Amino acid sequence: MPTYRIALIDDHEIVARGFAALFGALPEIQVVATVASVTELLESTAHASHPVDLVILDLRLSDDSEVGANVDRLRAAGSAVLAFTAGDDALLMRTAARSGVLGVVRKSEPTAVLLDAVLRAASGEPIPSTEWAAALDGDPELNDAGLSPREREVLSLYAAGAKAPLVAARTGLAEATVIDYIRRVRSKYQRVGRPANTKIDLYKRALEDGILPVPGQP
Repeated sequence: MPTYRIALIDDHEIVARGFAALFGALPEIQVVATVASVTELLESTAHASHPVDLVILDLRLSDDSEVGANVDRLRAAGSAVLAFTAGDDALLMRTAARSGVLGVVRKSEPTAVLLDAVLRAASGEPIPSTEWAAALDGDPELNDAGLSPREREVLSLYAAGAKAPLVAARTGLAEATVIDYIRRVRSKYQRVGRPANTKIDLYKRALEDGILPVPGQP
């Protein structure tokens, strides 16, 4: 069973204590830090042999730090980021999503939902939610990549988990053509400032553009 190193950045002591108690009981999770700022986490883990696998980041910290800069710093240190929020500020959620978080989770979610989201995010899986989708849907800076219907079809299959040979079989295209379509999709997203260098990135872009449904929604 893999063990994931995770940390919480939240400046509310009661939240930090509850988090450590909740997740520290899971054999798959090693809570390496509960701190109040990104700077504090980076300083405390600067000499660690391995980066923190997942940082759960409160979007509203009292140190006047900016969400985008916080996410950028954490990702540059080799950590994935899951946004943790009261869910009352769509602008903060949009900023976090554009910065590359794996998802947005409300603090008010039931314990089982939080545990599942953290375990999935720690393994690198995106965590779409209705809050995340709603924030992105209203984002005026989310530029249209201009995908063709065929590109959207290929992306919907590939981003959902199908490999190129299966996409080719389902669409009637040659495998080389499917690969070319994926290359063009990535290029189009790159041109509008929404890079999609990995399959996880493509999955997130497909969610953002309504090409794939948000899990749990009808």
